Amino acid sequence: MNDSSWGAPQGARNWVTPEREAVPAGPAYDVHDAQQTRPMPIVPDVPDAGRDADDRDDRDGGAAHLGGRPLFRDEKPQEHMSTPPPPQKKRAGRDLRAAIGVGVGLGAVIVASLFIVKAVFVGVIAVAVVVGLWELTSRLEERKGIKAPLVPLAVGGAAMVVAGYVRGAEGAWVATALTALAVLVWRMAEPPEGYLKDVTAGVFAVFYVPFLATFVSMLLSADDGPQRVLTFLLLTVVSDTGAYAVGWRFGKHKLAPRISPGKTREGLVGAVSFAMVAGALCMQFLIDDGTWWQGLLLGLAVAVSATLGDLGESMIKRDLGIKDMGTLLPGHGGIMDRLDSLLPTAPVVWLLLVLFVGSG
Repeated sequence: MNDSSWGAPQGARNWVTPEREAVPAGPAYDVHDAQQTRPMPIVPDVPDAGRDADDRDDRDGGAAHLGGRPLFRDEKPQEHMSTPPPPQKKRAGRDLRAAIGVGVGLGAVIVASLFIVKAVFVGVIAVAVVVGLWELTSRLEERKGIKAPLVPLAVGGAAMVVAGYVRGAEGAWVATALTALAVLVWRMAEPPEGYLKDVTAGVFAVFYVPFLATFVSMLLSADDGPQRVLTFLLLTVVSDTGAYAVGWRFGKHKLAPRISPGKTREGLVGAVSFAMVAGALCMQFLIDDGTWWQGLLLGLAVAVSATLGDLGESMIKRDLGIKDMGTLLPGHGGIMDRLDSLLPTAPVVWLLLVLFVGSG
């Protein structure tokens, strides 16, 4: 302990050193110890008020202390004098305020465009697809040196979304094939080195982002399209929320530790439970001719597809060695970090709604 940590006691008027005078032996220390240490204050041997000397020694464990601190440098402080650190509270892994604010803002834009002018929502889908493709191709080039051609991907991806809304599944398939062909041709303008990996990544991006997104525009093309899209969005968001809330509070058993260590089996149960309840309500009150039991099946399918989509993007990010695909959305990451569970869920919802209530 440094000398500066010693405070002079009230009433101490002098310091005793071996050179100035002999140090009387007392219960606190003896002469031999004093000669081997640096100057120390004289501690009067006076019992505490209301206590005798034996009581004080029992309280202090048989060692003399000054102000609650050990008098000798080699003496360890008593355990009862130390205050254990307060237990740390379990915290979420992201900025909840930013995440909630951005989520509410995006939800307002989506709902406004969805129920005011359906064509505007098609534009929202197309913008999300283009930004998602930009994030994906940028990360591929940064981390793996793969140069998937962005221009044909962005133009073709937006065209695929519009074709799915205007011409349905047939138009979406034709636009997908043309976009994949455009990727192959566009890359021919570059040197042949790396051609195969570049076009392979480009075709993968075609199917991963815009092709799956065309099912959202096909949902919108039905007569009750806004209600179908709203059901799709609500079930996916509720599934993610249920998994996050239950997993954060009760999660103990890892679901896929090698892919996404934060996901738990308890979180999956929360996702399924929340999504099934929401599905029953949505099918009963939002979808024409829908019934609650269909909603239970729909919610179960959404929870499974959303979880698999989340794990799939986590697999991609682990391979790339990154945490988020981007930083565009505070508290969420990038656009692709929000589309990860939406994209694979869109064809599942579209197919089940067609089987349950028809194409509309």
